[in-house]
Amino acid sequence: MTRIAIYDTTLRDGSQGEGVNFSLQDKLLITSRLDELGVDYVEGGYPLSNPKDAAYFQAVRDLPLGHTKVVAFGMTRRRDIAAEDDTGMKALVAAGTPAVTVVGKTWDLHVREVLGVSLEENLRMIGDSLAFCASRVSEVIYDAEHFFDGFRRNPDYSLQTLRQAAEAGASWIILCDTNGGSLPEEVAEAVSQVAREIRVPLGIHTHNDGELAVANALAAVRQGARQVQGTINGLGERCGNADLCSVIGNLSLKYPDFEVLAPGKLVRLTEVSRYVYETANMNFRPGQAFVGASAFAHKGGMHVHGVRKIASSYEHIEPSTVGNERRILVSELSGKSNIAEKLTEFGLDQDQDLLSRVLDRVQELENEGYQFEAAEASFVLLVERLAGRHDKRFDLRGFHVGVAGQYGRASMTEATIKLQVGDVFEHTVSEGDGPVNALDGALRKALEHHYPGLRDMHLVDYKVRVINARAGTAARVRVVIESTDQDAVWGTIGVSENVIEASWLALVDSFEYKLSKDARGRTAAAPKSPALAAESLS
Repeated sequence: MTRIAIYDTTLRDGSQGEGVNFSLQDKLLITSRLDELGVDYVEGGYPLSNPKDAAYFQAVRDLPLGHTKVVAFGMTRRRDIAAEDDTGMKALVAAGTPAVTVVGKTWDLHVREVLGVSLEENLRMIGDSLAFCASRVSEVIYDAEHFFDGFRRNPDYSLQTLRQAAEAGASWIILCDTNGGSLPEEVAEAVSQVAREIRVPLGIHTHNDGELAVANALAAVRQGARQVQGTINGLGERCGNADLCSVIGNLSLKYPDFEVLAPGKLVRLTEVSRYVYETANMNFRPGQAFVGASAFAHKGGMHVHGVRKIASSYEHIEPSTVGNERRILVSELSGKSNIAEKLTEFGLDQDQDLLSRVLDRVQELENEGYQFEAAEASFVLLVERLAGRHDKRFDLRGFHVGVAGQYGRASMTEATIKLQVGDVFEHTVSEGDGPVNALDGALRKALEHHYPGLRDMHLVDYKVRVINARAGTAARVRVVIESTDQDAVWGTIGVSENVIEASWLALVDSFEYKLSKDARGRTAAAPKSPALAAESLS
């Protein structure tokens, strides 16, 4: 079996992506997660570029890493300066990491027009820099920047730069598709030729500007590359880097001759993906291969029918192998197979009359603008009501929301609620930062002393979408609210021409679901959100 090393550059190359910013603590926590996953190398940053990266290389020494090698990143020495006198070179080796990565120019266009040096001086810069590092660090990785662009235009010179790196003591030579515009067949041909001429182990570093970063990385591995560089979730500059989640998933499960992670580690892949999203404060990509929330979600009735009989009929792998899970979606496109699969959770899948009534009602509501894919708690309540299993724990009598403000001052929102719990009539008022916050506060005042478990619940997300935009100000809006307590996350939905009423409907469903869930004494009715699922796996 051939071992493929995984080199993660989320903390350096990934942080160059738009909107991505990691604190020092973030970087240390992600390093620990990558170590738990079994990643071979973690590139921590450029120690001379900013104080945070310098502090990282100090602090990471105290992390009890069991597998991962931390790598410091830097560039070749500057022109006309000896490597031992170059501040960047000295900072690189002073980081004290077991491995360092040095990036150098491979494309003659960059050498002449960007660096502004001769081709001969660039070769000396590569050789001097790698020799300097190799004499002080046990493992030196050379990143051949813009290799594929340079190889297409001047293959002789590009190969000269690689030979220079090999002769100077490089442990690895990484071929970089820095502009991300190469095609898989071009990558395969180039890597094959380099493998015949360079005896140092090769690696591949691809960007995703042509949506081919993962395909290019796999093509390189097939031709002899033994290290793959990329980022978790494909974070990175412009269109990002090769997504290591897809690289690892494909190499581990589709290529039996390659060994990637240690046995038992692949199941952590989804957890790590979602942890990085959370830490970067970024939205998950539902359709992301292997680890996305929709990667094994089934909506079409024919698909669900097939999956219920033979899972592999519509799934290319078993979801649990990468720590993900199968989801059955409910929508107007659903057939009875979808509904039956959901009702199995309640032991109601054999009730054909209920199946038909639920399907009919779902189709009616979705025609009005409802969408239960992100609001499964509202679907659970729908099923409970149609099945006659829902216990009404409070009766709503009315609500009122008022907003007052003065020019130049923040507005004030006040909500009033009237409801009845048993024989007790409640009339409460609450101020808030907005209508939803005020309504939430008033509901809590009315209900928490009757149902103390509501104190564990809070809202974590609120989304509004206009459904029929052509109707202008009379358009319907869909509001989805995500709520959580100590052990679950759930989504609820409301639809109305009035955004406050839509919010109210979703909010009430959230409270109803919490009370129903607590009464059942179980949390499995609505799936955990990706974020909470990731936490529970850790």
